[in-house]
Amino acid sequence: MENFIKSIKIDWSMLDQDSYVRQIPALKGFDRLDFESPVTFFVGENGSGKSTLLEAIAISWGFNPEGGTKNYYFSTYDSHSELYDAIRMSKGLNRAGWGYFLRAESFYNVASKEMDYSDSAHPSEKYHEKSHGQGFFNLAQKQFKPNGLYILDEPEAALSPQRQLSLLLEIQMCVEAGSQFIIVTHSPIILGLPGAEILLFDENGINKCDYEDTESYIITKMFIEDRKRVLDQLLRY
Repeated sequence: MENFIKSIKIDWSMLDQDSYVRQIPALKGFDRLDFESPVTFFVGENGSGKSTLLEAIAISWGFNPEGGTKNYYFSTYDSHSELYDAIRMSKGLNRAGWGYFLRAESFYNVASKEMDYSDSAHPSEKYHEKSHGQGFFNLAQKQFKPNGLYILDEPEAALSPQRQLSLLLEIQMCVEAGSQFIIVTHSPIILGLPGAEILLFDENGINKCDYEDTESYIITKMFIEDRKRVLDQLLRY
């Protein structure tokens, strides 16, 4: 099945010359990014530009900057970059029947707005009455539907390893039902999804990466296999 978002480009003429986006190494010289799999992971160190680009894609698609469906309209703090104005998106012929932008850092705000939007016909899920992890996972269960576009920023943040495995299953079932996912993650569990494309953001730009070459995998494997040596080296003063 053809992806809802086939590719993106950046029209650099739409960005101010002093925009901080121009100083992000992974985005410098960015030309075109093709989405070749129904699941695409963005990986890289903090500050490498992953979430900046993900947010711009989400806003360009029509999502609220802080998250939610296309029906969410609110702003707690206007922190997104102007990059979304410069995104040029190539869309597939099929239209997404649903979608959701899930951000770990603004989940509280979205959960609060969900209560404001609720009524007798659409009762609130009362995410604030659940633990952070329960609320996060319940939202995914409710919002992940067939034929949808889902943009997720660090969905593992509130989830235990067991819940991350459960989220992996939810993603796979949605993919089999015609959905597309673009995900920023540091989780070696979520990154293990078979058939997903992994894109590494670093000083060399944005390039494809094998699962076993991600830092999330390498560091986790090293720690688990030789925890004592790693901690001895790390904690030596």
